[in-house]
Amino acid sequence: MFKKLTKGIVKQMNPREEFVPVDSVTDNEHFRPLCLLKKKRKLKTIFHPAPYYQRTGFTLEDVLLPGEDGKSIESLLQVSSLFHLRKATTDQVDGGLSISFDSTSADLQGGASLSKAFSVKPQKRSISLQSLEELTKERGMNMNHSFIRQLQRTDIDLYVVTEILEASEETVYKESTKADGGFKATFYATFSAKGNRENNQDIVIPKGCTLAFRTIPVLIRDGEWEVGYLPRTKLETIGDELTGKLGEVMHEVEYRCEIFYKLAPDVLLIVFNTIKAVMRDKNLLQELRQKMEEILEQNDGYELKTESPDLKDLFNTLQHFPKDGLLLFAHGITYNLDALHELMDEQVLLLLESLERNIQFQQLKLVAELLKHDLEDKMCNFHVDARLLSFPHEEEQMLTMELVQLSGVQLQQDGSAVPRDQPFESVAALFAALYTLNLMSGPK
Repeated sequence: MFKKLTKGIVKQMNPREEFVPVDSVTDNEHFRPLCLLKKKRKLKTIFHPAPYYQRTGFTLEDVLLPGEDGKSIESLLQVSSLFHLRKATTDQVDGGLSISFDSTSADLQGGASLSKAFSVKPQKRSISLQSLEELTKERGMNMNHSFIRQLQRTDIDLYVVTEILEASEETVYKESTKADGGFKATFYATFSAKGNRENNQDIVIPKGCTLAFRTIPVLIRDGEWEVGYLPRTKLETIGDELTGKLGEVMHEVEYRCEIFYKLAPDVLLIVFNTIKAVMRDKNLLQELRQKMEEILEQNDGYELKTESPDLKDLFNTLQHFPKDGLLLFAHGITYNLDALHELMDEQVLLLLESLERNIQFQQLKLVAELLKHDLEDKMCNFHVDARLLSFPHEEEQMLTMELVQLSGVQLQQDGSAVPRDQPFESVAALFAALYTLNLMSGPK
């Protein structure tokens, strides 16, 4: 929920200001002004156009030599620009559902409504580039600091947070789902229970919480350091001139997943089983992501060892990959994990259920049809071929409609579609996840 809120705030403000939304309220303190971040050496993606950053646990103050005046550089921070953003939406859906679960069935009649509401007052806190330039002359870099020594042995790019949007007061973000005649639980394709039930989710954002941030690079050479400003470049496109958003997404996904076409069927099966395992376990997913990033970042060797039975087969297989092939594989797996990370937890569960039912290819064709329409600017209602919503079992249709709705497009059984909140990036992430999972699952 927090990630949805921060992405919405950045979208409402001028996106050219290059603010990066914070993903988790529990991590917000690691993205305060002067915090040092590692920029992951990954290409930007269509579904995540902002750079990927990882916290280091250190600030610029921590790694600089002491100044002569003994003053903290936090005194250079400035507070300015108070905004007030409000949003309240309610979507109403009418109709009935028939879903089977655990050998029972429930017919749900009536309507359903989804509502979201927040009112937040973000303010900017920043340090000027001029102040940082002066600081490079006044205070040297501590080259004996353990973090700086480790950094010099990698290809990791270092960045410092120069500006943030923070909540100037405590804020509550609310989501509510209500179904008349039945309760919809977004867990696999489960629709059960009777009567009127409500599903309300609130998140309290504390005062001073970082909502979004922007950075500049820190360059370290021979004991000296400097800062620079590198404007965000336009997302690279791959191949010839593209026709429409679907073509753009297709080119990117095919390019990033090229390595999977070259794997032997038995190796591809190991990869597929591993990805399904990490989709069920966030800790496992994080371990796999970390190992793949180490392959991409370390220039003095890496270790593919694990205590997890679900990762051992894959890691043992990768030990026999040549270096170039291993780098391509790490890029491909990281791309897949990034796409899954952009989805909601409920969507990942729905994808697992889709894989069990072997309906991911038809879902992929449906999401491709959605990308043919304008999901960024005009936000017009449109229709897709209703045959793409025709499945052998009705619960598979409901599962698919729920999967798409969680990416911001409300579908009806007749193929009518209503986009919400400029959902292009969310739909692109769903397409990328479905594409890679369908590819890994092997011949149909």
